[in-house]
Amino acid sequence: MSENIIKTKSFNFALRIVKLYQFLNQEKREYVLSKQLLRSGTSVGALVREAEQAESRLDFIHKLAISQKEANESDYWLELLFQSDYLNEIQYQSLKSDIVEINKILASIIISTKQNLKK
Repeated sequence: MSENIIKTKSFNFALRIVKLYQFLNQEKREYVLSKQLLRSGTSVGALVREAEQAESRLDFIHKLAISQKEANESDYWLELLFQSDYLNEIQYQSLKSDIVEINKILASIIISTKQNLKK
């Protein structure tokens, strides 16, 4: 059985977000923005896991679409943390590349599932 790329990448992203949340709380004393990022960043993978148990293909698409929205929200919070000097360029770019990749994978899965649904 092959590896589930989106499941792995979204889980690893969530783990990075948890560690970033801890860092921002302990080192930067930032609580509000980091909490928003924690919620959206961990939701991406949770929704991917929910999609595994979808009741139908439409439910699968719906759960992944919500996951994609959470990924977009995470991207927003990351940019805001960077622009407000809570994240340095290296931290930001690393996390940004992860969420962009996750978004592309989610979009690809959603598109191909919709196309297969039409067949």
